[in-house]
Amino acid sequence: MKADVAIVIVSYNSKDHIGECLDSVFTQRKSVNQQVIVVDNKPGDGTAEYVRENYPEVQLVQPGENLGFAKGVNLGVKHADAEFVLLLNPDTVILDSAVDTIVEFARKNPGHGLYGGRTLRPDGSLEPSSCWGLPTLWSMTLFAFGLTTIAPRNRFLDPESLGSWQRNTVREVGVITGCFLLSPLEVWNQLGGLDERYFMYGEDADLAMRAHRAGYRPVICPEAKLVHEVGGCSDTPVHKTKLLYKGKASLVRTHWTGLDQRLGLFFLATGTGLRAAISKIRSTPGRNDSAGRWQTLWQEREDWLQGYGASNAA
Repeated sequence: MKADVAIVIVSYNSKDHIGECLDSVFTQRKSVNQQVIVVDNKPGDGTAEYVRENYPEVQLVQPGENLGFAKGVNLGVKHADAEFVLLLNPDTVILDSAVDTIVEFARKNPGHGLYGGRTLRPDGSLEPSSCWGLPTLWSMTLFAFGLTTIAPRNRFLDPESLGSWQRNTVREVGVITGCFLLSPLEVWNQLGGLDERYFMYGEDADLAMRAHRAGYRPVICPEAKLVHEVGGCSDTPVHKTKLLYKGKASLVRTHWTGLDQRLGLFFLATGTGLRAAISKIRSTPGRNDSAGRWQTLWQEREDWLQGYGASNAA
């Protein structure tokens, strides 16, 4: 029988987190018919064996290598037989039947294409990274001059953060992140899924930009709540930051052309160079701070500014 929703979880270094995630997926279910798919993106870390032994109802997909997030998600979705597909991070915990809630919300509010929820930190405070504003030349200009760092979460000087909005009202947004993202499978297929040229980071923003171009308006359902331990399964901070900015550069190269593209890349480089200089001045010998991360990013800018390559999504 066709499921209501196929939940796709891409696993990487997730053995210590995925049990709690899957427990919440099953215990918080009310009436929605779920298909749960786990794509094991790091063979040998014990996650696949753990899932197979403890959750026989989960459909385990083992590509045998780290495909990256976008390709791993698309592989999982290929196994989906459901009305909706839900991307879920392994370092999340579902609260208050959030999967049932967001499926019901999407059925009552069709046409948005992409749906997200309200993510919280383990202490119950807001984790705002469930959604963002779309990147623009203006937001990148503010980044280049350091204003997004000076005034974080200011709706004028840090517009991609969406200001101080607590994600507690229904609202159309620019980008819904892949930690908890629902889409009708028909819409997902229409948009072509995630662009597989994005190894990690930026692929959800790319999907959102294509969704907007197709006439959809991604929306947040505040009653769909979950805990997200951001970075629980991530790599080292330096490597993570480089991938993040490689994704940002890919967005600029994919979706902008001409002068806009050149300015966007210039602003990304300028912003990282400014932060590298400031962090070097402020750093203290022996102190573990962000200086090394920003300086490495600046030194390796010629690499990450190339992005992941030209995309078929443009």
